Amino acid sequence: MPLPLIAVFNGPNLNLLGLREPTLYGAATLDDLEALCAETAEALDLSIDFRQTNHEGELITWVQECRTRARGIVINPGGYSHTSVALMDALLAAELPTVEVHLTNIHAREDFRRVSLISRVAQGVICGLGIRGYGLALTALAEMLLDEDQ
Repeated sequence: MPLPLIAVFNGPNLNLLGLREPTLYGAATLDDLEALCAETAEALDLSIDFRQTNHEGELITWVQECRTRARGIVINPGGYSHTSVALMDALLAAELPTVEVHLTNIHAREDFRRVSLISRVAQGVICGLGIRGYGLALTALAEMLLDEDQ
């Protein structure tokens, strides 16, 4: 039996991890983040589909595809968190447990970053814990799936 698939989607500028404002976002790269997610998923008996895009429409398409192929979504929408009604609607339509992740504490930043449209449809939000937040999000989803399956 295949392992449950969790989509781990990353939005704009996350390809610049380790380069873009490392004092704010940390020194870990996107490759480091993917390795952490893969290790965590393996320990939780999950499989992951890890992706990053700078294009809103592509991210929306990926979320829509999850409806029939994934059991949950971990998403760091980056700047789309605050602007994309279309991404929020796609997550609603996917009807999957979703955990929103942000590397920084969005509530301690600029006013416009404190409001996330995605938070309205996510089962949980993890922010301010750097890349560790992704491991926590995967753990939370694994527990949600166990609850669903019992």
